[in-house]
Amino acid sequence: MLIFRYLVVETLKSQVAVFMLLMAIFITQKFVRVLAEASNGEIPAGLVLGFLALSMPVLASLILPLSLFLGIMLAHGRLYVDSEMSVMRACGISEWYITRVMMVLAVTMSLVTALLTMWLAPLAVESEYQLEDELGAQSGLTTLIPERFQQTANQQAVIFVHDIDNGENALRKVFLAQKEVDSENVHIVYADNGGVLADSNGSEKLILNQGKQYEGKLGQQDYRVVEFDEYQIQIAEKQAEKKRRKLTAYSTQDLMQDDSIEAISELHWRIAIPLSLPFLVLIAVPMSAADPRQGRFGKMFPALMLYLGYFLLLMAGRKALEEGNIPAELGLWWVHGVLLLIGGILILKGRPIGVKLRARLRGDARV
Repeated sequence: MLIFRYLVVETLKSQVAVFMLLMAIFITQKFVRVLAEASNGEIPAGLVLGFLALSMPVLASLILPLSLFLGIMLAHGRLYVDSEMSVMRACGISEWYITRVMMVLAVTMSLVTALLTMWLAPLAVESEYQLEDELGAQSGLTTLIPERFQQTANQQAVIFVHDIDNGENALRKVFLAQKEVDSENVHIVYADNGGVLADSNGSEKLILNQGKQYEGKLGQQDYRVVEFDEYQIQIAEKQAEKKRRKLTAYSTQDLMQDDSIEAISELHWRIAIPLSLPFLVLIAVPMSAADPRQGRFGKMFPALMLYLGYFLLLMAGRKALEEGNIPAELGLWWVHGVLLLIGGILILKGRPIGVKLRARLRGDARV
């Protein structure tokens, strides 16, 4: 039990470190994309962290298998370099025992990953869709940014607002520029104040008060100036139908009730992610065996190539399944079978049965 705890703790330390590092990298990339959308006025700045939080379950479900794989490689590689594994072997601790210990950890992580892929990740994607639908139905005041030129939602004009009073839903010192399609005529409007009127169908109108309109042609100076008390322009068309949900937003129960090949493919993918962890252990444990002269990263590159090949094969199998090139009954199980075969060969290589089999094959080869 002492060896069991020691191996699990050392592996968990490395796994958590790798997981936190990879999550930080991918969350930073997502944060930059969401922040760019917020700076362009596509989403309110106050919802940046909300969109970021909703992406975390999906990212975590994809990073957990890789973090366990790298955690085993790093932790066990250190044990080999420090000759701790040699001492364990001398005390009767075999590679097969270490594999079984890691299997216990892998099954535990598989349950956590299954919770993410089967429930939390689809729920987060659906919540993100709902949040986007709510933003589309809200008034344009939520996406307008003071002191910045922005295109209106219908791409018909450019607007600049000096200040926004959210308490009174009022705009201060508004500049608006329009250009007619296939024409040199331009309309420039400046008003002291204004507001946005949202209709029930989702369309929006910009209402300006106490201002002037300048009409003319580009390159000419004879602009016509019109003063007005109220000026209206539509800045958003009738709200489109709700976005069609991708299958990633469907609950697992809905996928099970759907007989389409796309739903079957998505269901197999959700099962494949948590199921991959035990199979990855069969590769990581024997590949982590490093000679002290090689260093703890001696076999890291070939191990990563195996990991990359496995997940590329999973994605290729998913694509083939969606296109109907693979029977639905076969799904992605054949990919796991390939990895199981490779892992079995690596594990049996150090077992007595594997040694006897290699000796017999060598003997037959000499004959």
